[in-house]
Amino acid sequence: MDALTLVSRPIAAPAALAAVWLCCAGPALAQTTVTRSETVPAGKQARLVIVPNLKKDCSTGPMPEIKVTTPPKSGSLITKAGKLKTPAKYRCPNKDAEVQAIFYQPNSGYTGPDGVVVEIKNSDGEVEKRDIRITVGKDDKPKDEKKSTTDL
Repeated sequence: MDALTLVSRPIAAPAALAAVWLCCAGPALAQTTVTRSETVPAGKQARLVIVPNLKKDCSTGPMPEIKVTTPPKSGSLITKAGKLKTPAKYRCPNKDAEVQAIFYQPNSGYTGPDGVVVEIKNSDGEVEKRDIRITVGKDDKPKDEKKSTTDL
């Protein structure tokens, strides 16, 4: 064998292994990211996330898992669990469900921007990342009265 053949084999082998690995590697798990904005009145608590334990087929499943990946800088989060009936416009309307919820409470006297990022693993095992941008305002009237209470 000549020197060229000896040199090309070690170089080709890692490339061939990489090509085999890329062919055989499974698809990466996709993660959906949803970004949205919320306005929270200063000094008030507001519900940011509520997730039922319902699967896509509307059967009950395990409780959703909510993981805070980026906590708020100018407030705190409160998690709650309970039971609710789903709204009529929900994909599984008027169904009793166990739920997990996260509420945001701004620091006393704070107004301005804040934010939180959470990962939610639903009852089907799918993970969704939610990037919630919060504006803490001086407005005494929340746009959705139900969302600004401490109740689920």
